[in-house]
Amino acid sequence: MKEIIIALQDKDDKKAYELSKVISAKSAESDEFYTYFDDFIDLLIHPSSYVRTRGFCLACAQARWDTKDKLKNNLDLMLKMLHDDKPTAVRQCLAALHGVILFKPELCKVIRQELKKIDLSKYKDTMAPLIKKDIDALVKMIE
Repeated sequence: MKEIIIALQDKDDKKAYELSKVISAKSAESDEFYTYFDDFIDLLIHPSSYVRTRGFCLACAQARWDTKDKLKNNLDLMLKMLHDDKPTAVRQCLAALHGVILFKPELCKVIRQELKKIDLSKYKDTMAPLIKKDIDALVKMIE
């Protein structure tokens, strides 16, 4: 079980990313990885933005199977990722929230409030409009 979590932190980011894609795809079809939820949350404090993003996205991928309100209980920690210094990480996290909005509508109010707090001015002019577009798409989903 821990081997998967170690592999998600592999220094070979391409290899770790491929594993996260496999887990995410399997999570769309079964609750096989829901038992790893807490481990995915633990990745949110990793020094690497790549690893943090993987943890966020994989935790979000468990939304449809979250019968124990683990997303709700960890949402404050998770939403801090929306303020990451790496714009690519923020965009990936925003994309991952689509599943949470679909399967956990009771979390939409908190997510929407956090979306309003994102400071676009800290990102380059090339990235800020893309993040804004991602935010707008989520807000539209929520409404």
